[in-house]
Amino acid sequence: MIDSLLIANRGEIARRIIRTARRLGVRTVSVYSEADAAAPHVREADEAVPVGPAPARESYLVADTILAAAAKTGARAIHPGYGFLSENAEFAEAVVAAALVWVGPPASAIRAMGRKDAAKRLMAAAGVPVTPGYLGDDQSPERLAAEAAAIGWPVLIKAVAGGGGKGMRRVDRAEDFHAALAGARREAASAFGDDRVLLETFAARPRHIEVQIFSDALGNVVHLFERDCSLQRRHQKVIEEAPAPGMDDATRETLCDAAVRAAKAVGYQGAGTVEFIADASQGLRADRIWFMEMNTRLQVEHPVTEAITGLDLVEWQLRVASGEALPLTQDGITMRGHAIEARLYAEDPANGFLPSTGPLTHFRLPATVRVDSGVEEGGQITPFYDPMIAKLIAHADTREGAAALLADACRSVEVWPVKTNAAFLARCAGHPDFAAARLDTSFIADRLEELTARAAPMPLPTAVAALGSPGSAGEVPSPWTPGAGALGFRLNAAAASRRRVFVDDQPVDATFDFTPAEPPLVGSNGEVVIFTDGDAFALTLRPRAGPAGAGAEGDGGVRAPMPGRIVSVTVATGEAVAAGQTLAVLEAMKMEHALTAPFAGVVAEITVAEGDQVSEGALVARLQVGD
Repeated sequence: MIDSLLIANRGEIARRIIRTARRLGVRTVSVYSEADAAAPHVREADEAVPVGPAPARESYLVADTILAAAAKTGARAIHPGYGFLSENAEFAEAVVAAALVWVGPPASAIRAMGRKDAAKRLMAAAGVPVTPGYLGDDQSPERLAAEAAAIGWPVLIKAVAGGGGKGMRRVDRAEDFHAALAGARREAASAFGDDRVLLETFAARPRHIEVQIFSDALGNVVHLFERDCSLQRRHQKVIEEAPAPGMDDATRETLCDAAVRAAKAVGYQGAGTVEFIADASQGLRADRIWFMEMNTRLQVEHPVTEAITGLDLVEWQLRVASGEALPLTQDGITMRGHAIEARLYAEDPANGFLPSTGPLTHFRLPATVRVDSGVEEGGQITPFYDPMIAKLIAHADTREGAAALLADACRSVEVWPVKTNAAFLARCAGHPDFAAARLDTSFIADRLEELTARAAPMPLPTAVAALGSPGSAGEVPSPWTPGAGALGFRLNAAAASRRRVFVDDQPVDATFDFTPAEPPLVGSNGEVVIFTDGDAFALTLRPRAGPAGAGAEGDGGVRAPMPGRIVSVTVATGEAVAAGQTLAVLEAMKMEHALTAPFAGVVAEITVAEGDQVSEGALVARLQVGD
């Protein structure tokens, strides 16, 4: 067994690898950027080495620095995790050239599967069913348009390099093809430095199904059954499960046998995932499932396979990399129950899934399911890396039980002030169509408004009471007395003393019962935070406007949700605006984000100009509003 291991990654996957390595008695080395100096994966490893500034391209993606860290610490092997350098054939070769053990497949297998067109040709030759389409070298728009017409509409344009949905377009009509092709090529060239594309038939009800395979250096290859990853948003997986619902034994055997043939065709070693696209318009049928691509690494969603098989996939990786045979033969691998995983992200689904960054002042994750997380309370979500907070993995005897367990777990998430998609995940897992396994890759897009709707809850009595209590910010006064803070709700109170409750800057008029209960969270700005079904709501009391409409309901401040650059300002001081109207546009994390008016009013102040760099929380504009 390998005696020491450098983990060339960060966050939850680094912690996941450390956990198994510690159980096996393997010494671990973490690497970290300046932004991750206080991260849990740094503290939990036996040794940690800094590798550069916060941006990944200056730290985690610098192969020479990673190799130098291994040499400095005496690590004998490198595990790349997933992402970063995990599918970089040149890095794999450099690791081996440095007389280190590479915990991954041979560089030749990485290269063979790295280009979609070449991989499909190789799979077709190996007898693996591939999606009908065009893989030709003639990339002229005229030839591609003619091939698309021959395939039949709709057709899918895909970049031959890369992944993650970049350089991908669905085209439904011949007249839209050239514009879609141009857009796919621009995106592919920008993301991968290669604008070549392939064409595929578009499945009527596409489901994304993948098979976990494992190979050793002795020629043994097994599968660990399949996963269904059809719940996606913009081609990014959101919820994954194992086994695939609706998969009969005969179809499973055909699919998994094809995955094993794929692994043998490229001389694979270690953990890999063979991904297929299924046309589920007539259910899952072996003759309507085609090879899509192969991921030559451990997958984010590997815990659901671990749950149904009872196996530790990282342990298998380390044993195979050490030259051992696979721990089990195919007959010894069995499946029990059902597992579903949800990816908890720092983002705001109600606001276009805008990424959320900042401190994790309050951080509570469920104890009822497996949780793989890379952060903890008191840590930070930065703009430098993928904003995944954690993976929540539910396992039960039945799919129905696993879905209910997962939905309840998502509802119990408490994170503040960073926003999360917990409530969105709970709605997905609890949706009647999900329960009925009416799945395809458009599941979320087809129900987006329903899944992202965020209804403000009735504020908890003690939360409202706390707003009027004398405690300072961050303190909850005790003992609490019935009626505390009720002055703002007396119908006959003087205008100067009347208050209105705001929930996330939106005014709420309601009658409250002030029965004491558990003290709520009081934020650093004096707001009271309540958690309902995975959502977090901030309650504040503000002066109610006078009879002439003078004054404002709160300060009306609109602030930058993350660091970035102001690319446009669309209003002027003194201008009347409607609720939801765009005031300015912020460019951050390679995306543009509209900063909108939280309520109808008049622009009292604009504090930025086009081209300004702003920090998170910086004031952009301020509104005034009357009754």
